[in-house]
Amino acid sequence: MKLTLIGNGIMAQSLAKGLVRNYDVEVIGRDITKLKNMQEKIPEISIKVIDDHEDITDKNVIFCVKPYALQSVAARLTGKANTLYSILAGTKLETLKKQIEAKSYIRTMPNVAASLSMSMTTITGDKEAKISALEIFDAIGKTVWVNTEAQLDIATAVAGSGPALLAVVAEALADGAVKAGLERHITTQLVHGLFAGTSALLAKTHPAIIKDSVMSPGGTTAAGIAMLEEGKVRDSMIKAIEASHAKAVELSKK
Repeated sequence: MKLTLIGNGIMAQSLAKGLVRNYDVEVIGRDITKLKNMQEKIPEISIKVIDDHEDITDKNVIFCVKPYALQSVAARLTGKANTLYSILAGTKLETLKKQIEAKSYIRTMPNVAASLSMSMTTITGDKEAKISALEIFDAIGKTVWVNTEAQLDIATAVAGSGPALLAVVAEALADGAVKAGLERHITTQLVHGLFAGTSALLAKTHPAIIKDSVMSPGGTTAAGIAMLEEGKVRDSMIKAIEASHAKAVELSKK
């Protein structure tokens, strides 16, 4: 199957890196320099500069532009796509159907780990395209089908924005160790291993159980957890998800 990615930003690059292992990938964009740089990094893809009338008839299109660029890019597309897969945060299926013609419509939210085939992707849309959508995005990691667009907007805050939130946590852990006197290169290795091991534990164990299994009375972990609670880290994380979700909802109303 051939997949046509429209857009050449970071998410388009991440998707292309993961998808070329299983699909014929074509990337269409407006900036030839960015497209050529992308092809240098991913030689297996084909590239094309979008013109005034780009025919998408019967193509399987993954729409990777920014939400604000939807109208300007859609105006250049002609024909009826087979399936339109949109990764545009907060952009509803109803809006997509008004802008781009396709037989089926899917909204999906992968994340940047797609480049390593480790994305956590949420999907919703037309049921007739469900199987093909799950198959495509299973090629870049794990997938979850949700039943409503409202659920997808919440999932966007977790799986889409989540890597950035976890990156802040990883950076803070590393900075803390450096402040205590450990070399940065050692700290970086420790944090990488920490996230990998904890991820494996989370696949089988509730977070509270993991915490309790490490937190002995009067120990080092208890001291650390007490500081996190004092700093309202748990509350801040909850509010971060709420804020990301609120932004997704706000985008859907524009």
